[in-house]
Amino acid sequence: MTAFRALRSEPTPERPGPGALPDALLRALEVSIGRRVGGLLAGDYRSTLLGEGTELAQVRPYIFGDDVRQMDWNVTARTGEPHVRVHLAERVLVTWLVLDTSPSMQFGTAERRKADVAEGVAIAVGHVATRRGNRLGFVTFGDDRARWLPPRQGRLGLLGLLDALREEPQDGEARVGATELGAALRRTGAMATQRAIVIVVSDFRGPFDWKRPLVELAGRHEVIAVEIRDPREQELPNAGVLWLVDPETGQQVRADTRNAKLRARFAAAAAQERAKVARTLAAAGARHVVLTTSGDWLRSFAVFLRRGRRR
Repeated sequence: MTAFRALRSEPTPERPGPGALPDALLRALEVSIGRRVGGLLAGDYRSTLLGEGTELAQVRPYIFGDDVRQMDWNVTARTGEPHVRVHLAERVLVTWLVLDTSPSMQFGTAERRKADVAEGVAIAVGHVATRRGNRLGFVTFGDDRARWLPPRQGRLGLLGLLDALREEPQDGEARVGATELGAALRRTGAMATQRAIVIVVSDFRGPFDWKRPLVELAGRHEVIAVEIRDPREQELPNAGVLWLVDPETGQQVRADTRNAKLRARFAAAAAQERAKVARTLAAAGARHVVLTTSGDWLRSFAVFLRRGRRR
């Protein structure tokens, strides 16, 4: 872990926190997450919408070379002739990852940035969603380099995802502006032609232009909303006079954080706004999990997926 920290870029006033993951650390993280996902998620994660995806196609007489494990003993006993059960091929599970790459995701004051957690979730989803020939597609939003890739089988989908994540923006390239989650959800809905799992990874900050597109998407697919938070977004520290900058709009506000009433109002407003996000997601029919930039986010995410699998 000490070596990993040494690879991190130093924080600056423009980009506070631990900084972006270099390629070497991201590759090491990809391997580490792959191993941990295998241990934390015993078996395959299944969509509650699609089920197991196997159906009985027919029962026919046994032919030399058939798998004896597929013998239908009831039909064999009734007819006096060996019969086997033939199943349709298991339905391919399609997962869409909708990933927030907006300026607000660069914020982080704990162990990592929100973007680091989002990238880690993307890697974990990639490992789970590309097992056994299942397919993964993705859509990114929030900057001038929005990307999308149709679902691909196996490791091709995962490698395409990782290549996109490793494209670091150049200095000054990231734009300041409102997060366009609504447009990303509409694009995903247009591209997702068959039932799928749609995993939205975002901090859900900015305008609520995504409510109606989310309802429409959840009506056709299983939607999972992964919300990324940083502790400092929920409460202000007692650190004197600070200039607070909204990365989505560029607006700056001078705040004297020594004022206890100001800190209390800020915490109350932040909690109220997050509660509105949770209510909107629940009303749309999306499953919702909150991950933070501190602590073991991967274990929390795995527990959430296991809980959904039992459902």
